Amino acid sequence: MRKVQIITDSCADLNPEQLQKYGIAFAKMSTSCDGVESVASLTWTESEAHEHYNKMRDGKRIHTAQVSSAEFGRIFEEYLKRDMDIVYIGCSSKQSGSVNTGYVTAKRLMAEYEGSTILCIDSLNASMGEGMLAIEAAKMAADGATAPEIEARILSIRKKVNQYVTVHSLDALKRAGRVKGPAAFFGNLMGVKPIIIADAKGDQAAYRKVKGRQKSFEEIVALLKASMTEPEKQVVYLTHADCAKEEIDGLVALIKREIPCLGVEVGLIGPIIGASIGPDAVGIWGFGQEVTFQIGD
Repeated sequence: MRKVQIITDSCADLNPEQLQKYGIAFAKMSTSCDGVESVASLTWTESEAHEHYNKMRDGKRIHTAQVSSAEFGRIFEEYLKRDMDIVYIGCSSKQSGSVNTGYVTAKRLMAEYEGSTILCIDSLNASMGEGMLAIEAAKMAADGATAPEIEARILSIRKKVNQYVTVHSLDALKRAGRVKGPAAFFGNLMGVKPIIIADAKGDQAAYRKVKGRQKSFEEIVALLKASMTEPEKQVVYLTHADCAKEEIDGLVALIKREIPCLGVEVGLIGPIIGASIGPDAVGIWGFGQEVTFQIGD
């Protein structure tokens, strides 16, 4: 039986420890600022992330580019040459065209590598919503599951990813066209903080709004607590866009106090999602009830 390699992309926001622990590879996107192009790496350091977000704080616009066909060819062939099958779990097609490029590249390479399987999955999520699906897939691959078995499982749970994100400002999201719905227009009024979710179709949607930074933290924890199922069997994933350590420590303590989970895994929001969501955003994720909310509900 052929082994399976799990691949995701720069939107997954897995931290270096998670990538190494689960043996997950990622197809690289890129960013550009002031005419300088950079690889969007998930293994960046805290100082590199701080520099990235300070550019945005200074008013600079960071542009992003999806995974190229050449990059998919490079990373897919790396594992095809080892006689491995591939499951690629990509950012929601509502937010990136990468998964569609992956489909096209996979079809071409499977014709060249006889007997190979490359399956490309639209995660309907981004950031750690995408990353936690990649982790689940990697666990299955380590246990000897086949590529079709992994695909079936991920398709069955991708709408059970529960995301709750809060941002200081919706300016970056609005410029990038990443958040939808009338509630987006109220985000910067009188200290109102929006709560953003991944809806049932994979769009980022302004779901609720609260007043004040601390209140927004309390709200995302309460929402995740209400939506998670069997939290005692899973960790809560937390990612942030260069927030103060004191804020993150306080949020971790709040999660542990309110949700009886196995623990909290913390990481940075990566260069691609960060360019869209802006500095000081923070989000938490867990598996739970199936997401049915859609923009317009």
